[in-house]
Amino acid sequence: MIVDSHCHLDRLDFDKLGQDLPSVLAQARANDVEHFLCVSVTLQQFPQMLEKIAAFDDVSASCGVHPLDQKDALDIDLLRRLAVHDKVVAIGETGLDYYYSGDTKQVQQDSFVGHIQVANEINKPLIIHTRDAKADTINLMREHNAERCGGVLHCFTEDLDMAKKAMDLGFYISISGIVTFRNAEQLRDVVKQVPLDRLLIETDSPYLAPVPHRGKTNQPAYVQDVAYFIADLKGVSYKELASTTTDNFYRLFNGINRR
Repeated sequence: MIVDSHCHLDRLDFDKLGQDLPSVLAQARANDVEHFLCVSVTLQQFPQMLEKIAAFDDVSASCGVHPLDQKDALDIDLLRRLAVHDKVVAIGETGLDYYYSGDTKQVQQDSFVGHIQVANEINKPLIIHTRDAKADTINLMREHNAERCGGVLHCFTEDLDMAKKAMDLGFYISISGIVTFRNAEQLRDVVKQVPLDRLLIETDSPYLAPVPHRGKTNQPAYVQDVAYFIADLKGVSYKELASTTTDNFYRLFNGINRR
């Protein structure tokens, strides 16, 4: 069995898919997916996200503000209040994105620090988004003791040096369907060198559908394609890749009751 360690179920366009949430989850379960982590991007939309997934025991949630949605100062008290919900197993996604929003660097950095602080306070791991911000991401993680709560650099697209620095802090590296893209040779080289016991797999759906689903709306069922691709890339069996990444997931997100 496998897990989708990072998806945005509340952002799926069900009209476009011609499916509803129960059928999307059922299709994923038919593809060996046993658990889903639905990731928050704003605090304002968090209650609605939680309401949509509340009925599903195999769906967990995170709570946080994506750096590209962080236009103003983080409401850290609100984050604290929301993040203690029983269904919340992680803080984020948070982090830094200078590629799309370099003009909000200070706001992003302050928010990132606030997320690290709350994660340490309530002992829940971080889900970190990072793009074109390698040095600042690692420096803030170190300065604010992110190793205490641990976490994952999700949808990783940076270099091996950054991956090693994150792993030195006890963090996992999560790989999405980007690894299957034709122009992702550098990422494939990184994945080959990341130890299997530090890897997670994800869809980041509805974004970044892997080959052979490029151009379609991504959905959790497609995490199986990511798993098969990475198994081949690393020269291990699908069974070993599935077993190890699933164990990694439950080890990191230990607030989930594994079936």
